[in-house]
Amino acid sequence: MQRILNFFRDIAREMRKVSWPKRKELTSYTITVIATVAFFAVFFTVVDFGISELIRIILE
Repeated sequence: MQRILNFFRDIAREMRKVSWPKRKELTSYTITVIATVAFFAVFFTVVDFGISELIRIILE
């Protein structure tokens, strides 16, 4: 039981050392991630549609 308590104390001690991002940084990072995901979703949708159309034209 003592080992478990020590484990959680160590976790708490390490979490105090973490450098958490400020609100402005976090907002900026979140917007960047969402924009990147949206860009790649649209990109791969267009590529998938293009390849599908190309295959459809070849097989007809």
